[in-house]
Amino acid sequence: MKEFPLPVRAIGPGSQPVEESELQYLQMPQGMNTFSMPVVPERADAVALRGAYDVLAQFLERMRGWDPGSAGDGPQIDLGGLPSRILEVVDEMLGEGEVSIRIGGDRSLHIQESVFTGLWRVCTLDAAGMLASDRLEAGPLPRVVTGVARAAASAAPPLVPLPPGAMNSPALLAEIASQMAERVDEAPAHVINLTLFPLTPDDHLVLEQALPVGPVAMISRGFGNCHITSTRLRDVWRVQYFNSMKTLILNTVEIIDVPVVALAAPEDLEESRERLAELVDWIGESCADVAQR
Repeated sequence: MKEFPLPVRAIGPGSQPVEESELQYLQMPQGMNTFSMPVVPERADAVALRGAYDVLAQFLERMRGWDPGSAGDGPQIDLGGLPSRILEVVDEMLGEGEVSIRIGGDRSLHIQESVFTGLWRVCTLDAAGMLASDRLEAGPLPRVVTGVARAAASAAPPLVPLPPGAMNSPALLAEIASQMAERVDEAPAHVINLTLFPLTPDDHLVLEQALPVGPVAMISRGFGNCHITSTRLRDVWRVQYFNSMKTLILNTVEIIDVPVVALAAPEDLEESRERLAELVDWIGESCADVAQR
């Protein structure tokens, strides 16, 4: 019998040498948010529960008469005049979603997306930090966000001194100026990926001076966080993505009306309308149960 021409090697458990060191691997993201239906308070006051039901049912009716794919403003409802006990139940029902927005100024705004994507709680504060108005509105993003960002912006980048160490920033500023000059409303985003550019400390200084921070700051949570900041240039945004370990993984400049990552899509709004209808029905059943106690 001829010898087998290929060597036979053992495989399987116990066939390989034991490694003393532990396997090193990249940690997987841990921070993904998923939707969960709000829980109706078990011991809610009957009057407060009925009041919350009336408010959300009225808002739902307005949503049913609105096309999320249209360019028009979404429905709104004023929450400012609600008694505190009713507002407390409404707060519990709306919860907090993935996107938070802060707008600075004499009358600052705090905007929080609810657990229903595209349903926004918009609160205006006066100069003393007191609540001046409170409303619930539906839409891809509250229109006040782009309005304030544009009102504080100029139509072209300012002239800034170029220090000796500026390497790529002059070309980046020329690209931004060109895009701003040619841009029309609702045009697709032009994204400049700063992560791919070798930037010197002087380059960063030039960009900070040419793209000063604007009044709008947003954070979108999902796998990690996305920080979105308006600049003092019209439709120019700084967008930075961080992983779950808070490490910057993508740094961009976006020339667009508003970065898409912050927007609720029409299909998201349609789904939120369906989920809100389920919640309203659920609260209605709870009102009936409380009335029978």
